[in-house]
Amino acid sequence: MADKRDYYEVLGVDKNANEKEIKKAYRKLAMKYHPDVSEEEGSEEKFKEISEAYAVLSDDEKRKRYDQFGHAGMDGFTAEDFYQNVNFEDIFQGFDIGNIFEMFGFGGGSRSRGGRGGPQRGSDIYTDITIDLKEAFDGCEKEIKITRSEICPTCNGSKSKPGIEPKTCPTCKGTGQIKEVSNTFLGQMMNVRPCRECGGTGKIITDPCEECRGKGSVRKTKTIKLEIPKGVDEGNHLRVSGEGNCGEAPGLEGDLIVSVHIKRNKQFERDGEHLYYEQQISFPQAALGDIISIPTIEGKEVEFKIVPGTQSGTVFKLKGQGMNSVRHQGRGNLYVNVKVVVPKKLNQKQKKILSEFAEISGEEIKHVEKGFKDRLKDVLN
Repeated sequence: MADKRDYYEVLGVDKNANEKEIKKAYRKLAMKYHPDVSEEEGSEEKFKEISEAYAVLSDDEKRKRYDQFGHAGMDGFTAEDFYQNVNFEDIFQGFDIGNIFEMFGFGGGSRSRGGRGGPQRGSDIYTDITIDLKEAFDGCEKEIKITRSEICPTCNGSKSKPGIEPKTCPTCKGTGQIKEVSNTFLGQMMNVRPCRECGGTGKIITDPCEECRGKGSVRKTKTIKLEIPKGVDEGNHLRVSGEGNCGEAPGLEGDLIVSVHIKRNKQFERDGEHLYYEQQISFPQAALGDIISIPTIEGKEVEFKIVPGTQSGTVFKLKGQGMNSVRHQGRGNLYVNVKVVVPKKLNQKQKKILSEFAEISGEEIKHVEKGFKDRLKDVLN
């Protein structure tokens, strides 16, 4: 789905557009590209594109998921999932609604908002987990507890007391749908809506299951083992298939989606695959050069050469000492920012040597005596 256009761009609306603005934009584009009226080449594909965008942005739950995860958040949805809550009759009065639904790939015939085309998939569960930088580098396994809906073990999702079969709905005769004929300026039009009596199931529960109270599902707390890959970064999302809420039949469970957060590290700053470390050195080390030890994310130290004349703020690169990558087998780099630290206190010998150094360098140093407050601080310290 990575090559798909942004849904807001497809409809030509702002990301803060309200429901009315989204519907208006879709209606205008749909009337232009609907295959029954458009003669433009590729109009059917264009119509499918704007219809998919509208199906997501007009549904609060799908829109929230899309805003958070982008097209990746739509993975796993079928054509049925996209369009099940779209009221096409309201938008396309006078058009053949059956042709529209055949176009979307889930059968012909009239259909309306809230209609049911088989067992429904369970919803996804969203949660968060926080790990430290070393765990993100190495990858790790974590256990998390979630509370989710599971098919009731007593009634096996039938919602009815064991041994007592639900009755066929007398209103819709078990179809779960009510057909209605409405008059339009183009003549009569057949609409189909879910049966209000049975909620579109075609069945009436006369004796609800005592354990789930007729819901068909129960809430359970479960411990999930989560495999966190090497190189995972702040804000990455991990999907555990089938660990979301149950659907209306086994095998239709939603997914568990985990947002990863990384604790702040005292030593290293992270930017993607790269790490940044600040190393303090003295003036003699900067001027004369030195070999020092630099810590790494692996927990070991590597020797690092400070070249003579190194200036404060110089950044050196240690290749391959950064984070593991989730995209390839390599590692990022460790960038060492050198900071030359000026001593706050000097003894007489140090002052003398520095004065001689300044004189040899041709510098004239005008010594500044400390004030009373500074001298008092020295005494107290």
